[in-house]
Amino acid sequence: MSSASTILKPLLGTAAGIIGIYFAFISLLTIPTLQDHVIYLHRVTLTWFQGVNVPEQWGFLQNQVTPFHLKTPDGEALHAWHILSLGVYRRNQGRLREEPAGLCTDIEKRLSFQLLKDDPTAQLVIYLHGAAGTLGSVWRPQSYRALSAAAPNVHHWMPSEAGLLTDALTLANFAMETVGVPPERIVIFAQSIGTAVALSLTHTLALRSPPMLFAGMVLVAPTADVETSTQTYKIAGTIPLLSPLAVFPPLLVFLNKVIISKWPSKDNIAALIRHLDALKLSDRTRKYDITLIHAEDDWDMPWIHSEILFWHAVNGMRGVTDTLTLEDLEKEKEKRRVPLGAGGWEVEWNGAGGVVREQIMKHGLHDRIMGYPIVSLAVAQAFYSLDEQDE
Repeated sequence: MSSASTILKPLLGTAAGIIGIYFAFISLLTIPTLQDHVIYLHRVTLTWFQGVNVPEQWGFLQNQVTPFHLKTPDGEALHAWHILSLGVYRRNQGRLREEPAGLCTDIEKRLSFQLLKDDPTAQLVIYLHGAAGTLGSVWRPQSYRALSAAAPNVHHWMPSEAGLLTDALTLANFAMETVGVPPERIVIFAQSIGTAVALSLTHTLALRSPPMLFAGMVLVAPTADVETSTQTYKIAGTIPLLSPLAVFPPLLVFLNKVIISKWPSKDNIAALIRHLDALKLSDRTRKYDITLIHAEDDWDMPWIHSEILFWHAVNGMRGVTDTLTLEDLEKEKEKRRVPLGAGGWEVEWNGAGGVVREQIMKHGLHDRIMGYPIVSLAVAQAFYSLDEQDE
């Protein structure tokens, strides 16, 4: 007994210490500033000793990427990259190489800007990345290059942080108003928490008069809302954030009430679709093209988030008096699923104003999937959906 007690006491003491630290951390989450740090992780750059104004460090060609700043309405400086596809770069590489490298002080004087502004067929991807890191972190540069395959004359803009709707609106307004790219030649691409910003951005612009409707939206590893994320998110895919609180439901409910940033994507996607289905437009019949992409082995943000978003999207199409339960929807999806071989499956649902797809891949984790062909194909499909409907 004495021997067992000698062993158990240190173990119990360690366990009690870990539990104490965990609940101390949970109590700190009631502080708004700390909440922002936990949700957005904007102080975690993941690009130590690499300058985001030297894109060649990530394998880009000389001046294929133009780093630039935009001023936001709230007085912040938004850092962004303008990336040229290889097709555009190849046709203009001589002149591009003559320009100075590094951060551009006036993007409107650069050749890349003129190539986008002066080409009536140019297409633009506005990329809203996930939490933590910079636009050069982890798998993001690889995904930029993969998206260049979506169209021969596609351009890409990436803001350095996608934590605020103001930033996304600044970038979108600059593209449409200053550069003159019409929304039907723009696709919104987003990943993880960036998908919440993308849905909020698209919904906000769709409510304008006249409505501003993008060619499409591709959401990779999306979140249903912050409340669901707190219950499912795992740091680095292994360390649960708030899911241990599931054994104390009242505490979890309380914590979700004090979280300020809700990002209710599931409600936004339903409201967006209901609004667009009701719009009467003379110039286009397809008003939205939304693709949700998730990997089954995403341990950071489980694919139940895409299931929930797709469910709310379908119910947005059906109206408030004809909704489906999640269980009934799953039964219907079984009939409509299209197998993608060993890769996974997809299901497509058409509404009065457009289409929503759910594509679930067997592999891809949380970040690696962004560089997969399934993502590039979804962007290309969104660009060409408006052309195809007129054929």
